[in-house]
Amino acid sequence: MPIVSLKGYKVDKLDFVALLENGTQVKLAHKYQYNVQYAKNNVCKGEFDIEVYDSNNPDKFKIHVVMSGIFAFNEGEKKERIHTETFKGLFPYLKAFVTTVTANCGIPPIIIPDIDIDNQEIYRIDNNPQ
Repeated sequence: MPIVSLKGYKVDKLDFVALLENGTQVKLAHKYQYNVQYAKNNVCKGEFDIEVYDSNNPDKFKIHVVMSGIFAFNEGEKKERIHTETFKGLFPYLKAFVTTVTANCGIPPIIIPDIDIDNQEIYRIDNNPQ
């Protein structure tokens, strides 16, 4: 049985700049942040903030997306596990969105590489412990 269940998602922010000359060599880099906020009744909001940019010309090519998803989770699950599972649930939608936006803008589509959340350190700050 799944630990979390995605109930819905939305794009909260989209900034896209593509001002490079045709034929410009692009060296893509990305940075991201993922946070989870907890509400009552075993519901949480995951927020994914990612920026993909040309490391040589970040002011001339970048896409910045903030996407949030609402999840239900099983009672008693550890927050670290909820964090990783909500990340895995939202990431495919974010990846598809970035690819679709860039492809529809007439440039080669950007495909964000997979991110192995299971092997990354998760920093936990409880502002409102349960």
